[in-house]
Amino acid sequence: MISLPVIYATRIYQLLRGEVLIIPARTLILIVCLVLLILPAVISQPLTLRVLIMASIFAILAASWDLLSGFTGQVSFGHALFFGVSAYTAVLLNQNIGLAPWATVPIGAIAAVVAGLAIGVPCLRLRGTYLSFATLAFPLILAGVVMAIPSVTGGEYGISGMDRLSDSRMVTYYMVIPSMMILGLIMWKISDSKTGLIFHAIREDEVTARASGINTTRYKLLAFSLSGLFAGIAGVLFAHVMPTVGPSVLGLTRSFEVIIWAVFGGIATIYGPMFGALLLFSLSELVFTQYLHVPKEAKLLILACLVMLILLFMPRGLTTWMRDKTEKICPRCKLQNVATRKTCRVCTADLD
Repeated sequence: MISLPVIYATRIYQLLRGEVLIIPARTLILIVCLVLLILPAVISQPLTLRVLIMASIFAILAASWDLLSGFTGQVSFGHALFFGVSAYTAVLLNQNIGLAPWATVPIGAIAAVVAGLAIGVPCLRLRGTYLSFATLAFPLILAGVVMAIPSVTGGEYGISGMDRLSDSRMVTYYMVIPSMMILGLIMWKISDSKTGLIFHAIREDEVTARASGINTTRYKLLAFSLSGLFAGIAGVLFAHVMPTVGPSVLGLTRSFEVIIWAVFGGIATIYGPMFGALLLFSLSELVFTQYLHVPKEAKLLILACLVMLILLFMPRGLTTWMRDKTEKICPRCKLQNVATRKTCRVCTADLD
């Protein structure tokens, strides 16, 4: 009689062979995930683990921006609002009520969803540049509120002394990294579902989507809410990893960093912005600062030149360029295939 572990192992192998290993982009994602999971066994330096933890949190934030702006075309310049609202909510609940870090995660995420609705409702009639600059105003307003009530929010100095996710950095690493992978998978499944297709339709032509019977208002609010939910989880994780949470979480720098990571990695992919955040943040904080000792001004210049080069030769982003070079889309069933194949792996249509 075959045991259950053997049956499950066989099914996992069949799934990997039939749905993951057959597509280069998914294979690369699997390799990156495995490397991140086994990395502490090779490199256990606290600084390296800390940088990777922060990069993973920002990867969730970048993917949440992509879910809103990349898929629906509702480009947000104020995505730090969700991040900051959830971070401050988690900190205040932990400091004033004594809630454990795990208990602040759903509450902080809900607070970010409410913030998403607060942005979405008044901005529904705006499009393009007007929408982007309208979203930019909200984190600035909240930052002003934070500075106005220092007795509650700590003002410009922020709030410190929160409970950590764990006293061990290794344990924190293995709490954050799998969370990033799971949340990234959930966001990718959403984008690959019927809802994701409707998001695409709204981005390409909202008028046509509305004329076909789609309630675009409801789906745009859904996009704002889902984006806020995942960005809120990232903000709560950030609050319980960093020693201090201050107005910088609502700053313009944070909002525009997210956009840079997403555009660098490739928008409307979910995994592209996550890869961009992991790569650029790690390069900035680990390679340039720790190992090469590059001055801050030179570091910013190098990163700016790197992003410009990528966008010059790969306008759709790094991962999208790599995907286009290694994969073909079947003209009949629209499934991905390895670029070397002559016929589709499913419907056997000609790929040349």
